[in-house]
This record gives sequence, structure tokens and C-alpha cells, in this order.
Amino acid sequence: MRFEEVRGTRVRFHATGDPAAPPVVLLHGIGRSLEDWALQHPLLDNEYRVISIDMPGFGLSQRMPAPTTLDVLADGVWATLDTIGENRPVHLMGNSLGGAVSMRMLADTPDRVSTLTLVNSAGFGKEVTVALRMLAVPGLGRQMLRRIDRITAPRMERMIFADRALVTPERVAMAIKIARQPDFAPVYLEIAKALGGLRGVAAAWRTDLLARVAASTKPTMLVWGDRDLILPSKHLAAARAAFPHAQSHMFARTGHMPQIERPDEFAGLVRPMLARVAA
Repeated sequence: MRFEEVRGTRVRFHATGDPAAPPVVLLHGIGRSLEDWALQHPLLDNEYRVISIDMPGFGLSQRMPAPTTLDVLADGVWATLDTIGENRPVHLMGNSLGGAVSMRMLADTPDRVSTLTLVNSAGFGKEVTVALRMLAVPGLGRQMLRRIDRITAPRMERMIFADRALVTPERVAMAIKIARQPDFAPVYLEIAKALGGLRGVAAAWRTDLLARVAASTKPTMLVWGDRDLILPSKHLAAARAAFPHAQSHMFARTGHMPQIERPDEFAGLVRPMLARVAA
């Protein structure tokens, strides 16, 4: 794990594989960290330069000065890649919020994107877990985020995985460590407010973003877990409508993070698409 100063902001990233190999960039979800992609590094880095990033204000990265929005996060990822000297087109993979950020990156700078993989991605429906909607209640959201501890953190982790065995002490400890970062609560609340409220994920930004990426013909993979309690699996149908040229796959008995619950199958699913573009 390394840190770099990106426009005065300390950003954490993890890079493995041959620096000369085609780059794969992995983005996590809201309130999460690059650890959510740890299992994919050894599965992909024999052929690719694999880079996972704590997006600004999340994980152990500092926030950007501006209020956190999709634009700010997308720009922060591009700036991080520029800082570490990765200026080539990248294979983008985003989970949850990271999927929405990946779509924004594609919309803003299509020439820098080789392929797009969206994993249980935000942006395809208003439905979202009530835990995220409650953050919109004045005062309650900040209170909830301040109470992530040894009691509440395991409950949050259990919402993510269909296989409860994946709620390990290490993952719980990392969730608590992240929640104790000074930027965690304000950044979480800023992006949650930017994306929705009590009624769920707002339609305006989703409609605008999907319209902007509608013309894209970049090779795309859409992935979901059928037991997702955060963003329901029925959103996959909307994702297919938005990306009619895309390949798609629904993982059975899988929750919000197929890249963790089905690591080998996930890597096997995306590898052929990456290889076709590199060929």
C-alpha cells in the first residue's frame, strides 16, 4: 500500500503486476476501501497492472477540498492515476458507488477508458437499503456514522455478504478503522446527500449520467449478486437496458460484492473481455 500527494490530498492506492502491462483500475463503494478488491489483485496481476484506490475521503485517503460529488470523485481518481504516472487507457471496474464513479469517468473522458465493468453498481434504480436512506434524516445520519463500533460494524458487514463467514474480524476491524478517519462522516454524508435521500437514489443524476454514457460502445460487463441487500438485483435489468451491447452475469447465492464472494469466478468472467481489447 502506498500514499501519494494528489493536488495536496493524501491518497492511498495499491498497485501490483508489471508496470508496463495494461492497467486495470478498481474502485470501491460508499464508505468502503481498496481492501474490497484485494482478492482480485493476485487473480489479474499476472497479465495486468492492477491498481485499486481509496477514493478521496474514503478508506484511508484524505478528502478533496470541494464537497464530495461524483464529479469530484471521478476527477480525484483521474488525478491519482496521473500522479502515479498511469496515463494510458484503463480497464475500469467499479463496485456500488465505484460503479457510478466509473460511469462518470467514462462520460467525462471516454478516450481514457478501454473497458467498463460495473459490479452491483449504483445508478440503475431508486431502491437502496434503508440504512443509507436514513442518513438523510437531519442529525441522525451523523449520529449513525459516529456509532460504527464492535457492535454495529459486524451488522453492517453482514448486510454485504450472502455468506456470513466472510464477516471476519479483519473486515470488522477495517470498517471500524475507516469510520474513525476524520473525513469519513462528512464525506459519507456529502455523497449520500448528492445521490439521494429518504425516498432513495435520486432520479436526476441517474438520468443525466445514463444519457451521457448511452452512446458509449466500450466493451462492458454488468455483474450482480442475486442476494444483494444494498442495491437489489432487479437493477440489473435497468443496467442491461442502459448498456444494450454489454455482457451480463447474475451470481447465485451472492450479495453486494461478487468480487469477494466469488473471486475466481469473477476474474474468469472479466478476463476474456480484457483480453479481447488487449489483443
